Amino acid sequence: MFNIVLYTPQIPQNTGNIARSCALTGSVLHLIEPLGFSVQDRHLKRAGLDYWNKMQVNTYTDFDDFITKNEPDRVLLFTTKSNRYYTEATYRPNDFLLFGCETTGLPDALHAQYADYRYTIPMRKAPQLRSLNLANSVNIVLYEALRQNHFAHLG
Repeated sequence: MFNIVLYTPQIPQNTGNIARSCALTGSVLHLIEPLGFSVQDRHLKRAGLDYWNKMQVNTYTDFDDFITKNEPDRVLLFTTKSNRYYTEATYRPNDFLLFGCETTGLPDALHAQYADYRYTIPMRKAPQLRSLNLANSVNIVLYEALRQNHFAHLG
């Protein structure tokens, strides 16, 4: 129903947990290289449990490859660099929900390209507090998107 896009993810356990959520919600997982791990990584496999064969996962050499192969109607970008909350977005089936790398976020070029479609999860602002865990962020947004669509195909 939704497409979860991870831009250069670095931590295999995060990606594994996100893969598990994708399997359970019928969402497609898109991984944009370079990845900070091998898709054969034991931590990745363990975090995803035995759900890997129950979901669709696609890998791309870079963002242009992702765009060329998917031609998405709409990409929504989730970042700490926005003033609009994720709850303000109107989610439609087949939206592509884009999340950045755990350590560096998303490149400025993508922020510029999707300036009208950037959203954030509210959190405290303090120098030592950077952001939520990637897997947690994906799940917060994914379940809001599912809620807005009446949890279609679930249950």
